[in-house]
Amino acid sequence: MKIVFMGTPDFAVASLDALVKADFDIVAVITAPDKPAGRGQKLNESAVKKYALEKGIPVLQPEKLKNPGFLEELKSYQADLQVVVAFRMLPEVVWNMPPKGTINLHGSLLPQYRGAAPINHAIINGEKESGVTTFFLTHEIDTGNIILSDSTPITNDETAGELHDKLMIIGANLLVKTVTAIAEGNFTEQPQPQSEVLRHAPKIFKDDCKIDWNNPAQQVHNLIRGLSPYPTAFTLLNDKTLKIFKAEIEDKEPGIAAGGFLTDGKTFLKFATKDGFIKLLDIQYEGKKRMLVEDFLRGMRL
Repeated sequence: MKIVFMGTPDFAVASLDALVKADFDIVAVITAPDKPAGRGQKLNESAVKKYALEKGIPVLQPEKLKNPGFLEELKSYQADLQVVVAFRMLPEVVWNMPPKGTINLHGSLLPQYRGAAPINHAIINGEKESGVTTFFLTHEIDTGNIILSDSTPITNDETAGELHDKLMIIGANLLVKTVTAIAEGNFTEQPQPQSEVLRHAPKIFKDDCKIDWNNPAQQVHNLIRGLSPYPTAFTLLNDKTLKIFKAEIEDKEPGIAAGGFLTDGKTFLKFATKDGFIKLLDIQYEGKKRMLVEDFLRGMRL
């Protein structure tokens, strides 16, 4: 069975690597075009491209997925199946091309958290469980028939980065099971269950990352966890941006207005919320590197 793999970031590399190690025939990889990055604006290759080149797999990097030249080249690989992990939305002319269809690995338990940022939103919303789902692509994003899924608990202090790394491995293993089942014709696809309450996972913008200290402490804590390490929750301190990567709840009556802070200037810095405090642990102040709060306080007078 010939497979074309589509993906871009590290999350996708784990799945591609698992398929390669399982001896599936990956005939080509589709990934994002190289982008200038850093001060020197050198072209940066995607994680998937770097891996594919190491393994000698042909790489295609179309600017537009409906480009006739790209479509002809894609067709020439005569793939039986296409596998998508952390890539952009595909036009029907692409996902409908292979005879066995196109499958996607999504970082949530569908139908919940359809969209671009399922891992972040699950933690932001205080979920106690997450998972991964494989499904066939159709017209509407993240709505196709489910093939397999696997779940995992979310711990109280788990960050989006930690859940990402956990789901990356679980997802790679689930994808191998899924592709094996398709190759053997031993699978049953199920329509996504109907749910009265659907939680969505849209792309996160900078305004979504600013902390509202008028919210309850648990809600603020979930926002910090759900945006760590990227794109990172932030607040303003002395009119400068203070990014917060890790914090903990201090369940005390604040006694000061929400958004106000207390510090001893040496060991702790905590902000008041609606019903308690958020004690900062791991932060980055504008113009400085990321550091523990004790190191920050040592060189900063508040």
